[in-house]
Amino acid sequence: MFMKIGSDLRPSSIQPDPMCPDVHHVMSISQETSDIYTLKLQPTERREAVRFAPGQFNMLYAFGVGECAISISGDPTVNNVTEHTIRRVGLVTGTLGSVRAGDSIGVRGPFGTPWPMDQARGRDVLLIAGGIGMAPLRPVIMDVLANRENYKELTILSGSRDPEGILFADELLTWKKQPGVDSKVTVDHADSRWNGNVGVVTTLVNRTVKDPKDTIAFVCGPEIMMRYAVTELQKNGLGKDQIYLSLERNMKCAIGLCGHCQFGSEFICRDGPVFRYDRIEFWLNQREL
Repeated sequence: MFMKIGSDLRPSSIQPDPMCPDVHHVMSISQETSDIYTLKLQPTERREAVRFAPGQFNMLYAFGVGECAISISGDPTVNNVTEHTIRRVGLVTGTLGSVRAGDSIGVRGPFGTPWPMDQARGRDVLLIAGGIGMAPLRPVIMDVLANRENYKELTILSGSRDPEGILFADELLTWKKQPGVDSKVTVDHADSRWNGNVGVVTTLVNRTVKDPKDTIAFVCGPEIMMRYAVTELQKNGLGKDQIYLSLERNMKCAIGLCGHCQFGSEFICRDGPVFRYDRIEFWLNQREL
């Protein structure tokens, strides 16, 4: 069948290829800790405004090197600007960490299931972060603060290995000063200058939950930490359907084709990375899966 000349073919009706990256300019790169940095990016051109929901991720592509899945850590209320907080752990993340303002990288996304902000409305919101797990939770904090009337108390529990590794340390202090917000930080190993909490972040849960029936918890960090966090939350009265986890492991294609991130019957990139606990409880507790 041939298309007649003058037929109605609008460019806006053509869906973009999810495997083809868009070119983004690096607006800035800032060092957060010794091995963690944040990239602020802006697309060079786009047919429509780029928006994301808290908890979603992008695939960042270092041209000629490769790509990796990175959660979006910036403000979800700002169009066409995304931030990604990244730890240097390999060739791709090391290459991305060497870019400068004005350089270009490739971006695919946003992808994934976000944090259920609609389920959090009208409730106390408890966030538990381990290490770089604070990055996927940062947009939640920004969204809550931008729509303060929609939520009750916001509690942020953040843990790191040592004081030098505390992510968004200045922002944690600023957030704590906001009405209805409590922020607690703990470290695994303290030095002589640290006068705060010492111990794993899950030890803070007992001092936090005030109204378990009206609380929703979002948890992100190493999987062993999340398992302990779930246990503590349940001890404090939260049900399995009140706990959400972000699993970020082995994501390669972002659209559920390659199978690298299969987790039981789920594909983390497509069905997650945010899951309600009762949906993945069995698989999360299978060691070495």
